[in-house]
Amino acid sequence: MTGRVEGKVAFITGAARGQGRSHAVRLAQEGADIIAIDVCKQLDNVPFPMSTPADLAETADLVRAEGRRIVTAEVDVRDYEGMKAALDAGVAELGRLDIVVANAGIGNEGGELTTLDETLWQDMIDVNLGGVWKSVKAAVPHLIAQKSGSIVLTSSVGGLKAYPNVGHYVAAKHGVVGLMRTFAVELGQHSIRVNSVHPTHVSTPMLLNDGTFKLFRPDLENPGPDDMKPICQMFHVLPIPWVEPVDVSNAVLFLASDESRYLTGVPLPIDAGSMLK
Repeated sequence: MTGRVEGKVAFITGAARGQGRSHAVRLAQEGADIIAIDVCKQLDNVPFPMSTPADLAETADLVRAEGRRIVTAEVDVRDYEGMKAALDAGVAELGRLDIVVANAGIGNEGGELTTLDETLWQDMIDVNLGGVWKSVKAAVPHLIAQKSGSIVLTSSVGGLKAYPNVGHYVAAKHGVVGLMRTFAVELGQHSIRVNSVHPTHVSTPMLLNDGTFKLFRPDLENPGPDDMKPICQMFHVLPIPWVEPVDVSNAVLFLASDESRYLTGVPLPIDAGSMLK
């Protein structure tokens, strides 16, 4: 099946690489034009290398290679006015807006909630929760004017259950579920659907980096991805350590397409059975 979002325009945050890039390319393969934003710089307290302008340019090239149009901008999702301006410009150029994928997020250092540094807490909440709210808020006027749309919020299995030492991340991702359900209730009257995806470990730079390797395997001097695989696999019922970005993108595509036209308020795990453990 092809053309599942033919003629539609998707706004995707955190689109320079990882899951966001995968979503952009997958939706483009199925006929969508793309408005793609990313911060494209290193944020304080994020322990792994973040995206660059070159990464966002590569996403644009990949979308154009699928024969689709794309508008890009370097914007921090914490900057509502900047994001709204970039989105409004993209809609003006591409003519409409049908799909919102609020995907941008960060990981930072963890620790027990009772001793967690306040800056780490605030950065996590501002990007992973506040940024999602602002992304949807910027997009909703276009969708209401059109009287239709599909919004997909990126949460996590950490938005459905708890893990120790990452309580700020868990709190933010649980908050995304609250946003999703409230937006679904408030926007349903406009024929706008709102759902969330909940990936387990995904093979992106946010997971596969030296800091995470050492966190999972502190017993080794120089651990790598192969050393982490057995630990990650323990989280799952299916015998895999992590899913691929396209596995999440396929779920996003389904929720963005008319195949899910009456699905709203649904938290959809892409978790290899992690929620069963």
